[in-house]
Amino acid sequence: MAVDFHEAWENCLNIIKDNVPPVSFKTWFEPIVPLKLEENVLTIQVPSPFFYEYLEEQFIDILRKTLRKELGAGAKLEYNVVMENHSALSSKPVTVVFPTQNKTELRNKPVPMKTSNDEYKIKNPFVIPGIKKLHVDPQLNPDNNFTNYVEGECNRLARSAGMAVSNAPGKTAFNPLLVYGSSGLGKTHLVQAIGISVKETFPEKVVLYVNAVKFQTQYVEAVRNNNTNDFVHFYQMIDVLIIDDVHDFAGKEKTQDTFFHIFNHLHQAGKQIVLTSDKPPVELQGLEQRLLSRFKWGLSADLQTPDFETRVAILRQKIYKDGIELSDEVVEYIATNITNNIRELQGALISLLAQSTLNRKEITIELASEMIDKLVKNTKREISIDYIQKVVSEYFGLPYEILHAKSRKREIVQARQIAMYFSKRMTKSSLATIGSLIGGKDHATVLHACKTVNNLIDTDKRFKNQIQDIERKLKL
Repeated sequence: MAVDFHEAWENCLNIIKDNVPPVSFKTWFEPIVPLKLEENVLTIQVPSPFFYEYLEEQFIDILRKTLRKELGAGAKLEYNVVMENHSALSSKPVTVVFPTQNKTELRNKPVPMKTSNDEYKIKNPFVIPGIKKLHVDPQLNPDNNFTNYVEGECNRLARSAGMAVSNAPGKTAFNPLLVYGSSGLGKTHLVQAIGISVKETFPEKVVLYVNAVKFQTQYVEAVRNNNTNDFVHFYQMIDVLIIDDVHDFAGKEKTQDTFFHIFNHLHQAGKQIVLTSDKPPVELQGLEQRLLSRFKWGLSADLQTPDFETRVAILRQKIYKDGIELSDEVVEYIATNITNNIRELQGALISLLAQSTLNRKEITIELASEMIDKLVKNTKREISIDYIQKVVSEYFGLPYEILHAKSRKREIVQARQIAMYFSKRMTKSSLATIGSLIGGKDHATVLHACKTVNNLIDTDKRFKNQIQDIERKLKL
């Protein structure tokens, strides 16, 4: 009697559901769609290459055992992977035969390139000119490893993807891997953990971590010294390139162009690229579309604000590592009251320990309460250009998007100028960056906007009051 493929997969799910956590079942098994069952081969559709890779990495054993139980020892599994190729969606079948578990590569194989990187001596911007490839300092903090990175609901996807990348750099479907989230949520720790893990597993690979500002500084220096080719060749020989805060490339067209060519070379050669930013690619402004499209080739994984349980776990790990004794009551009090990000959480703990040591006081709930009240009161909001635009547009009752439109209406132009004025005053961004993020303008437009606002403040009392109101809202 023929077995219906819907029934076969439903029976498999019933077994799997009893053997994996509910969150994992909902995330990784509910989206799967059974397609057919022919000659003991069950075909299932999964929504992305990353989804396929993750199932193979984490759940291959339970899939194998379940299928054998349901269909017999000769059971085979075929994935139908939904592949995104520009604007078109297509499906690509991938067969997995049990028990060999030989995985089929999903992505296109890189074009072989004859190189002699070990022999080719170039200027290394991190050490000294003429140093060989294998001696590049990866610029990694050994404390930023996976062991010290506490897993929670807020970071599970990003951490899992990071571990998969570190186990097979350049050979997974998530290349590049872009980790995004607000400041202080652990982006730098996670991507450095990937680099450290790669160096431990593949010591022969060249790994490099660099933030976007340092990359930009090195590029400017290379242009000034007429050795741009050395700069590009150096980055093209990296096996795992980690660029932190890639959003800082906004408005820097020449740097973006150079990074675009480095990115293409590394990706074509099957090298791994890992990036971080404060927003997902679709929300990044001031970056060229051709660069943003490449950021979308792999996986974009977000880091969210840690929940209470994760905050407690982070504090307890820090306490254990530093050999400190702290009551559960104090730990939970800190975790309850410091909720924004991990950096503030660890800062609160360090401040509490400092207060206790310097004043020779026992760490009690009262001391924790006193210290946190001061810390929270004195903590200033980190003001960004994006936040300024939101406050200004809300103040004038305008849609946020209108500041980026080409409209020449007086009220819109003035709101845009005010946003530029406050961005220059309250952030460290360059005029070019401010202009690129507010309507795609150049630095001269920003300079003109600031002069216009200053003149109106001096001559128009009503306008001056509006500026003061907006400033108060920005500082709340």
